[in-house]
Amino acid sequence: MIHRLVSPRAAAAIAISMLATRTLNAQDRSQSRSMVSSSQGVVASESVLASQVGARILEQGGNAIDAAIAVNAMMGLVAPMNDGIGGDLFAIVYEAKTGKLYGLNASGWAPKGLTAEYLRGKGNTRMPQRGIDAATVPGAVKGWEVLRTRFGKLSFAQILAPSIRYAEDGFPVGEVVSVYWKDSEEALRADPATAKTFLPGGKLPLQGDVFRNPELAWTYRQIAAQGARAFYTGNVAAKLLASSKTHGGTMTAADLSEYEPEWVTPLSTTYHGWTVYELPPNGQGIAALEMLNIMERFPLAKMGHNSVAALHHMIEAKKLAYADLQRFNGDPRFAKIPVAALQSKEYATQRATQIDARKATCMVPAGQAEGTDNGTTYLSVVDKEGNMISFIQSNYSTVGFGAGLAVADAGFVWHNRGGGFSLDADSPNLIAGRKRPLHTIIPAFMEKGDNKIAFGIMGGWNQAQAHAQFVSNIVDFGMNIQGALDMPRFSKETFPGCDVNFESRISQAVRDSLAAMGHQIVMRGDFSSTRMGAGQAVQRNFTTKVNFGASDPRKDGAAIAELLPNRPAGGAARR
Repeated sequence: MIHRLVSPRAAAAIAISMLATRTLNAQDRSQSRSMVSSSQGVVASESVLASQVGARILEQGGNAIDAAIAVNAMMGLVAPMNDGIGGDLFAIVYEAKTGKLYGLNASGWAPKGLTAEYLRGKGNTRMPQRGIDAATVPGAVKGWEVLRTRFGKLSFAQILAPSIRYAEDGFPVGEVVSVYWKDSEEALRADPATAKTFLPGGKLPLQGDVFRNPELAWTYRQIAAQGARAFYTGNVAAKLLASSKTHGGTMTAADLSEYEPEWVTPLSTTYHGWTVYELPPNGQGIAALEMLNIMERFPLAKMGHNSVAALHHMIEAKKLAYADLQRFNGDPRFAKIPVAALQSKEYATQRATQIDARKATCMVPAGQAEGTDNGTTYLSVVDKEGNMISFIQSNYSTVGFGAGLAVADAGFVWHNRGGGFSLDADSPNLIAGRKRPLHTIIPAFMEKGDNKIAFGIMGGWNQAQAHAQFVSNIVDFGMNIQGALDMPRFSKETFPGCDVNFESRISQAVRDSLAAMGHQIVMRGDFSSTRMGAGQAVQRNFTTKVNFGASDPRKDGAAIAELLPNRPAGGAARR
């Protein structure tokens, strides 16, 4: 071997070259941005402004639950087509001091008089998707109250103060929100009260226009002073009932005053060593668990991320899980739902045998389980003590602002969640008075050892399948929470058929191979929030006590960290 001396100048050049290569590799990545990392609390939402409000609540002594309610109140202001107090909410809370998970179902019920017989008598053969007969009792405010009472530290007056200020003073309309607003213009003009609130001066708010909602500020002040009773029995309730009467609805004072949310035990399954939690029916979370159980039967990690084989098996798993969702799910107070079977590994093994590795199946029947959004905001918060909340809230339909009807002089719209019911007499989801509809919105949580993640991805029937893809990105492919949200997704919106939406970042070669297998691919943009939804996530490492946050680039949001309080000028650090 011949040894050649390297000059100091050449050695330095080699070292610089190696450093440059390492730097290039570190920068040459596929995710949109870095995770937010902090020893303090982190808030992740679809709006930078709302996330900043949540971080401020943490800085003022609130905890994760207080911050989540404050963020939700802001989202009802800045994205009124997606969410607001005219809708429902669900949450999973991790309480650090007990190490326990709690589930909250704050979905409202149908008015007592809103029955299948009543709707058929009006000539309906399918559930109305708009108008007052699509509106059920809004559960969000009662949900806020029971969350704050059980876990919160601050008063409603403190929590709602930022939203009241911004509702009165105004805020610039965001980019994504302005598009939804424009898409809803025709529906907003169809009702005078709705147009008055959301088309101020008869004009559509455009991106960057300052929008004010003093009517919503009034409503929030009522809740700040009186809590949920203002909404269900007080001044706000009076406006709700007047609105229902104006539009020929069936809502009564008793429908509002007698409504209560329900604390529920989260369901879970394991996926390659991680435990994943969803809420039980009437939500679609059970489908996410079944889909993961089916996916676990196949070596997705070896197949490769977004490869032909991996995508094919995940899409087919989605069809199987959703066929069962459609067949069996509903309000468990009215229907016997085979929850234990649907979330079992044994049942998933049985269902997995029906996947043909060579071709797509277009008609998937429900299994024999023994024991027989589109307009939504998802947010998550972790505080410095380790309390975490996975929180989702919705008006249901984005385009058209829920039911398309504002509550006159109250600053918010009715949701159209009743559209999730069925008029099929054989369905477990048949509408009945005081019954809750099959719901699309679902929060989620996952953990392994000292790492816990509160996450969710909004977007109608996209949600359970998007949850499963997020979990696979974390577990099978080793991504962090930001990368797991960023990655291109598929979404099959329909239950039967072989149609499936793909983001265009999935390669042409993969798409061609899947099309040859019978998948009918509908192409979407690079980052399609309308079809793929958008998610948020927070994570905590309980060993290091470091928190992380991530926000989906498909929306206008951000993960924002709480700041340490300032020391007095000239003050020294404590030792």
